[in-house]
Formats: sequence, C-alpha cells, structure tokens
Amino acid sequence: MEKLHLTPQEEGELLLILERYLPDLKIEIANTDSKEFCKQLKDREAFMVDLITRLKS
Repeated sequence: MEKLHLTPQEEGELLLILERYLPDLKIEIANTDSKEFCKQLKDREAFMVDLITRLKS
C-alpha cells in the first residue's frame, strides 16, 4: 500500500477537520441506540483520536 505524504499545511488542515468532527461524533455515539453501530462509531472515534495524536507529534 502506498503511503500518503502530506505537507505541513495539509497536516494542519487535516488536524483541524478531525478536531472539529470529533465532538459531533461523540454526540452521535451518545444518541445511537444500535449497539453494533455504536461500536463502529467508537472504533472510528479511537482511530481519529490516534490520528490526531500522531498529527500533533
């Protein structure tokens, strides 16, 4: 699989997008009745938090 190489500006924009979407995702998780869908959203949240951490380092 080919790796994605981002410029510092692209990294900053991606970080901004992820950080802005994360609170909405948390609300969606809290309001989801389906356990299966909730798990998928929590997995996405964990992925996003990890990616945000990696982009900040």
